[in-house]
Amino acid sequence: MKILYFSDTFLPKIDGVAISMRNFAELLAERGHEFLICCPRYGEGDFERMGERIRVERFRSGYLPSYPDIKVVLPSPSKIKRAIKEFQPDLVHIHTPGLMGVYGINASEKYGIPSIGTYHTLMSEQDMYLSLYRLLKLDKLFMRIGKLNKKIKVKDLLKFEKFDKFNIRKKIILKITNNLYDRCDLIISPSHLIKKQLEEFGLKKPVAVISNGLDLSQFKGTPKTLSENPKLLHVGRISYEKNCDVVINSFKLILDKIPQATLTIIGDGPALPSLKLQAQKLGIDKSIMFTGFIDRAELPQHYPNFDLFLTASTMETQGLVILEAVACGLPAVGVDSFAIPELVHDGVNGFIAKPFDVKDIAEKAIRILESPETYANFSKESLVISKSHEMKACVDKMEEVYRSVASQKGKKKKRSLLNTIFSLDPLGILG
Repeated sequence: MKILYFSDTFLPKIDGVAISMRNFAELLAERGHEFLICCPRYGEGDFERMGERIRVERFRSGYLPSYPDIKVVLPSPSKIKRAIKEFQPDLVHIHTPGLMGVYGINASEKYGIPSIGTYHTLMSEQDMYLSLYRLLKLDKLFMRIGKLNKKIKVKDLLKFEKFDKFNIRKKIILKITNNLYDRCDLIISPSHLIKKQLEEFGLKKPVAVISNGLDLSQFKGTPKTLSENPKLLHVGRISYEKNCDVVINSFKLILDKIPQATLTIIGDGPALPSLKLQAQKLGIDKSIMFTGFIDRAELPQHYPNFDLFLTASTMETQGLVILEAVACGLPAVGVDSFAIPELVHDGVNGFIAKPFDVKDIAEKAIRILESPETYANFSKESLVISKSHEMKACVDKMEEVYRSVASQKGKKKKRSLLNTIFSLDPLGILG
């Protein structure tokens, strides 16, 4: 089969979507399938091939002012038309609901190609990046003002905590996103909990559950025992929606009870400067290490060096870093939101806390770190839970879904207003 990917993010930018796309494309390419990946142009680090059967087509793009890591891809109808004519895909697979996703689903309708969409990211949970608060960079202004203050307390920070409200902006984003995915022939969800949520949101098309998977030959561990100086870990993009500030506030309470504990935060992103300032103002910066970005190839060697994984993210459709941590035998504390309870089984390999509840997260981490027996049992169960996400089984499922959807030959072509607009490039100047 020939599969055409559309995504608003891809390597060399590292995130869960890019890693998932690369893993599936590479492993399916080994089985003889061919891929063309349409994605943003980043500049330094860009590449055009990933072996003989995977080609990458880059598109001109600009940055979202409120979040420089998000690319806004310019329309290139002539380039997409040329790519489809040359590649002759059996299937279109969109991975993001951004502009590349829109271009992809428009192309699938215009040329009558069967389509699939993976719901990697809950866009309604990223509405903060579309707010005037972010666009005007008032968060940076607040950070500068904060530099004038002396030490602060957790209760002071909680006054500024943004609790998750399903506001009108979220509803609009959700409606737009769902309309896009409902134009696909099949939707893929990385978890059963997200499938249930999507169906409750009103998606009409069938939803198949396929985990993003993990290579357990790389991310592996043995049952762990509790150490005297517990080392806590958080890994991932250091962006606002991941709520890493909540993790730091919780760690302050953990330190009050277990002063020899340390926290390491691996990753880079726009929220990193404010988090460093937060640690300093709380007076716990000596107990927190910010490593910055670490190459993914090196991560399997890092996880086993830690004792407990912490996350306060409320928008995970699966949570690849959580899966990596439990595959290495770490117990975990997460929050009751979307797919996290599928990886952190409450009372089995960790605890589930209330979203944004700093005290609850801290208390549940302390319960694990003060009980060697509980810790040992949780570590063993983490290894068991991770086995259901073995990459090969996930690739088998994806290949089966691809064959099923691609077999829908003779799909009726559609001419929509958007298709007409995106075709208005007779000279190819946008390509």
